[in-house]
Amino acid sequence: MVKSDLVNSLNQKLPELQKRDVELALNCILGQLENALVQGERIEIRGFGSFDLRHRPPRIARNPKSGEAVHLPAKVAIHFKPGKEMRDRVNAASDTVGITE
Repeated sequence: MVKSDLVNSLNQKLPELQKRDVELALNCILGQLENALVQGERIEIRGFGSFDLRHRPPRIARNPKSGEAVHLPAKVAIHFKPGKEMRDRVNAASDTVGITE
């Protein structure tokens, strides 16, 4: 689902709000989530999941095409862990949507 689909879905559920107001609210929420991650905070949304940051140390990798060594710098990666409710819903729906391993 892309952001515009989410805005349209929310606007259909809240017809008393104008589409631009729904989009502004969504942008505000996403901006606050982004700012929290930038400041190194952990975000937990009950029933959905949590976002936190993981430090990845520098390492030497291999270019699969040429086989030569490539130095990768240290970085911070965003890690998402789904909540139990979301995990259960996705697992229950995996048969109906054709998700295979």
